[in-house]
Amino acid sequence: MDGAAARAPGATSDGSPRRGAVPALHSRHPQLESDIKTVRDLLALKGATVVSVSPSSTVLDAAHIMGDNGFGAVLVMDGTRLVGIFTERDMLRRVVASERDPATSRVEEVMTTALFTCVPETTADECGAIMTRHRIRHLPVVDTTGLHGLVSIGDLLAHRVREQEDTIKFLNNYMFSVR
Repeated sequence: MDGAAARAPGATSDGSPRRGAVPALHSRHPQLESDIKTVRDLLALKGATVVSVSPSSTVLDAAHIMGDNGFGAVLVMDGTRLVGIFTERDMLRRVVASERDPATSRVEEVMTTALFTCVPETTADECGAIMTRHRIRHLPVVDTTGLHGLVSIGDLLAHRVREQEDTIKFLNNYMFSVR
């Protein structure tokens, strides 16, 4: 495992907060990987820190924040209100392909505002179905109390791989254990 993967969400390699990182509101810690049933459980395991920019940020600033944090998207927040998401896809289609200057273009001009979201009680499978149906890779987790975090397709894939590894270990132990 490389150093970046071992870091806590929202922190740089020296432990200091990442540029643009803000903590989300709620989390709890599941006991075991197999306890993960909902997006809330997944966020508790991976961490609920989100990286955000304001609508008036430049595309170049957002790109630096995304690159510094190794994320494919940043949430666009107007204070505590989620107003959009800016993704690598937005960068490619709305900035690069349109030959816009990232140093002068504002995130609010090129962000995605038609957001799909889920609530913390959404199951991991339902979350994956939403992403597949709408061809998106990032899903903000919000409810009436505010933003809880951001789940990516990579988060869901990592969860699924861990579940399958647990199943393989269980079956291997069952089949080959000495009785």
